[in-house]
Amino acid sequence: MSAQTDGRAGAVRSTDGWTLDEWFVVALARTVADGEVVFHGFASPCAQVAMHVARRTHAPGSLLVEGATYAVNPEPAFVPPTSNDLALHRDAVYRMRFEEFFDAACRGAVDRMFLSGGQIDAYGNTNVTAIGGMPHPKIKLGGGGGGANISATIGALTVWTTRHGSGRTLVETVDFLTDLGHVTPAGTRAELGHTGGGPQWLVTELGVLDYTADGRARLLATFPDVTVAQVEKATGFALAVADDVGTVPEPTPAELAAVRDVDPLGVRRLEFGPSDLARHFGPAA
Repeated sequence: MSAQTDGRAGAVRSTDGWTLDEWFVVALARTVADGEVVFHGFASPCAQVAMHVARRTHAPGSLLVEGATYAVNPEPAFVPPTSNDLALHRDAVYRMRFEEFFDAACRGAVDRMFLSGGQIDAYGNTNVTAIGGMPHPKIKLGGGGGGANISATIGALTVWTTRHGSGRTLVETVDFLTDLGHVTPAGTRAELGHTGGGPQWLVTELGVLDYTADGRARLLATFPDVTVAQVEKATGFALAVADDVGTVPEPTPAELAAVRDVDPLGVRRLEFGPSDLARHFGPAA
């Protein structure tokens, strides 16, 4: 399969198909509904690109709030390698203050947030604090900022990881609960009085999952080069599997064009390992 490199951050452009990183971002973007207020946190290039792709394709009425800068519906010339870049202010209709955004999130005025984690359990609880637990972790992660608070009140969560295949990310129990899923050791969302809807989607480099009525992750679709058995083997908890597991719907020409236009530097690729960056699909639409 032929491909060419455009020389910017190693971004590969397939001339007769598309790459996994492009398809993954499209799958993330599709979790955004038109008219939603959506937000991503720090260091979230895939989610960041996905939000812009959603606005440029099926969800033009969505309200995008950039993580770190809190710029509303900006039109950057490119997505920069860091979410703190002031390029993300370009042509924004408004820039929220930090406290203004958190007030909106706490009162339920934000419809969707993207969350990831070094560990994710069956109920969508995530750990971005410490691998190995506190007070003596093996690895100290960056921390959740205000995610612990706003994950309790935001309307719905899209959870994602590009490390599902490692076998270490989807785990039975997170070592440290940073952001809230459907059920925690202290109780369910309802029992704890949280108003947010919790995780709705889980997108990984292996496939797309939703959450059942009891709050557990359920496999809906895989990428075509992945089997259900491979997903189950890489998952550290008993995985619910839909009766009619399908293939993740292919990206449309418009979606691929939006990904490539929004992210010419290929910052989305920073979240993937070499083997996943080599995954190409086709034929061209």
